[in-house]
Amino acid sequence: MRNDRKTQAITVAVLLLALGIGRGWMTGWRFPNLRPSRMAPQREAKAGQDPQDAIYAMLDAARAGDVARYLASYSGQMESVLRQSLAETTEPGFVQYLRESNSSLKGIAVSDPRKISDLEVTVRVEYVYADRNEAQTMYLTKAPGGWKITRADSDERVKTLIPYGTPVR
Repeated sequence: MRNDRKTQAITVAVLLLALGIGRGWMTGWRFPNLRPSRMAPQREAKAGQDPQDAIYAMLDAARAGDVARYLASYSGQMESVLRQSLAETTEPGFVQYLRESNSSLKGIAVSDPRKISDLEVTVRVEYVYADRNEAQTMYLTKAPGGWKITRADSDERVKTLIPYGTPVR
């Protein structure tokens, strides 16, 4: 085979390979990620172990109306009060309360935990609504099943310079 024939054959092979990869890409085929990830193993190992994760899990459960998961986020007197509220309102009423209380929520900001002791932290949570922001300090305790919310200060209104949804000029 002459050099120009070899060059043509290699060019055709490269083009066919490129077309095959392009066609595969369009139909959903992807190259596997061959690079070792530095973040994934750490995140998997820590999943559910951070105080912030407990707060996000509680909010997700409330949004979904999952009473069991919502109550599992709490411990101590706060859990007792919530269980009493559930008994007084019935489960469908409590589900409606959970969903309605989170329906107007536009966003949330959860601060880094501040350590009180080896087993207790505080976390500042800011709730963003269309017309206001509210902040609350939550106290969490490390339990065998992970972090649990044990008490919360009352909400305080946060002055916002620019309300949520204000058009940019």
